[in-house]
Amino acid sequence: MTKYLTNNFSVVNLYRKASSKSEVVSQMIYGDSFSILKKNKKWLKIKIKEDGYKGYVENKKFSIFLKPTHKINVLKAKVYKFPKKQKEITEISFGSKIKVTENKYKFFKFSKGWINKSNVKPISYKEKNPFKRITIFKNTKYKWGGKSFKGIDCSALVQLFLNFNNKFCPRDAKDQVKYFKNNIKFKNIKKNDIIYWKGHVAVALSNKKLIHAYGPMKKTLIMSISQTIKKIQDTAKLKVIGIKRL
Repeated sequence: MTKYLTNNFSVVNLYRKASSKSEVVSQMIYGDSFSILKKNKKWLKIKIKEDGYKGYVENKKFSIFLKPTHKINVLKAKVYKFPKKQKEITEISFGSKIKVTENKYKFFKFSKGWINKSNVKPISYKEKNPFKRITIFKNTKYKWGGKSFKGIDCSALVQLFLNFNNKFCPRDAKDQVKYFKNNIKFKNIKKNDIIYWKGHVAVALSNKKLIHAYGPMKKTLIMSISQTIKKIQDTAKLKVIGIKRL
């Protein structure tokens, strides 16, 4: 039986190789779980439970596996030392998962501290529209491999919201475009359709607008669909390779 550990840090970088100078290919947010494939004093080669992604993380004091009870439903949630004395310890990002152990006033306690109840939903919670909250990431910094309010990339933006709604989604755009089978023609595009280019992805907010974490502009933006397609064609010489409907 596979033994899992749980990430108990706000954000942890996942590197391509066992070196902090290597490329950051993804991140684990608080509550993500993983198995260890290889280890030495400084590095762990891991496989993330949620999406099967592999890479290297620095060997830290991670938690034993914790089965989560709740998940963060705001861009970032403050974690406090006490339920009333508002001494902030850290912040955890949207989609992070916690195991609640105590309930006091307007707060839940978990292993890191106390969190406002309004910032969480039960782990089983799902929204009819999986991308309902996606605009909370508007203006968040673009970060290759990023998965949090500190920085996010285009495919993580899609994955985070599907994971939040208890749906599986591969980590990278190249795998997502193969995974989602329901193809749509451009003329039929509507809200929540997912638009793919080679190495890039965006989510339609309507038949006219989209949102994407856009590297050239260094942040997450809402843009016109037709203008974005033209811009990517003109600047990167890339055409749309698929429009998918969940």
